[in-house]
Amino acid sequence: MDRIVGYIASSLDGFIAAPGDDLDWLFRYDGMYLGAHDYNIFLKRIRTVVMGRGTYDFLEIDPSPWAYGQQRVIVVTSQPIKAPKDTLEIRSDADELISELRSLQDGDVWMLGGGQLQMAFLKRDALDELEIYVMPNLLGGGTALFPATGLRANAQLISAQALDRGCVRLHYAFKLTSTGG
Repeated sequence: MDRIVGYIASSLDGFIAAPGDDLDWLFRYDGMYLGAHDYNIFLKRIRTVVMGRGTYDFLEIDPSPWAYGQQRVIVVTSQPIKAPKDTLEIRSDADELISELRSLQDGDVWMLGGGQLQMAFLKRDALDELEIYVMPNLLGGGTALFPATGLRANAQLISAQALDRGCVRLHYAFKLTSTGG
């Protein structure tokens, strides 16, 4: 069984996007040195990318080239995507998807994007590890890293590391013992 992992950046005050889904604060860190934790190194071990509809819609309007041509891409949504930006699959049942992902043995699965889908997987004990890159910015509002869902869970710290430009990498494993949600 391959791991289901998260890899995400957050502001110091816990937001992944400023109001209006603005990521300009994060783009200022393009080119930041992350060493062995660099995004391109991370992406090489990923065989399947799973994202929610909001993340897909954000990427769809981005003029950058599609970055996931080497991976299988799954969008979790109940609505059809009329003209996909690239080859992708659509799933609407999270439980069936998790069962399918747990049977894979070709590389890790990345939960790309915001916290809603990650929380849905956490509630089902289906997020194995999470890397959070905390940037030294206070956004004062926006999209929370983890939306309030009532889920209470414990994570085990694997490592914490100071990186370039004041970024801190936090790496956690989840062996959930949920207490609510």
